[in-house]
Amino acid sequence: MMKFSDNPPMLHPAELLNSASPFDWWVAQTKSRSEKAFVQDIARRGVGYFLPMIERVRISGGRKRKSMVPLFPGYVFFRGNAECRLIALQTDRLCQIIAVKDQAELHEELLALHRLLNSDKAFDWHRFAAVGARCHITRGPLQGLSGIVIQREKASSRVVLHVSILGQGAAVDIDADFLEPAL
Repeated sequence: MMKFSDNPPMLHPAELLNSASPFDWWVAQTKSRSEKAFVQDIARRGVGYFLPMIERVRISGGRKRKSMVPLFPGYVFFRGNAECRLIALQTDRLCQIIAVKDQAELHEELLALHRLLNSDKAFDWHRFAAVGARCHITRGPLQGLSGIVIQREKASSRVVLHVSILGQGAAVDIDADFLEPAL
């Protein structure tokens, strides 16, 4: 049986994004502030999930407090068959489950997001994926990823790595020389 501290791992099992699984991805929309409890419930029952989290620092009572919070509040990605979907629904922590039409696209987006979260690059949460030029990152720690340019400066550009099914993403500053247009 799995045991979690206050912060469950972002990815369970660790190889979930790397495996060629026959199972589909699902997007769970959780009840308010239930993401961590939801993943604990489904992990105990053998369902794999990805809960992208970022560290937030808050000052409370004159003290700095660090906590891990979901990058996409209210959403958890999980992978499984119809039985896993039923397990998720039985947790009573969901508003709905969103079916994923383009499994390959979501998988690639989640791989890119996971890679960004594990890099040392600073980024900001981006509520809506901006409309703009799609580009490829050609060098640096995020080489090979694709995103949408939302701001262009002389020396750097702001690129959004988005999760299209949510209409949300993470914006990161990239050296302008590291970008090339996607064809």
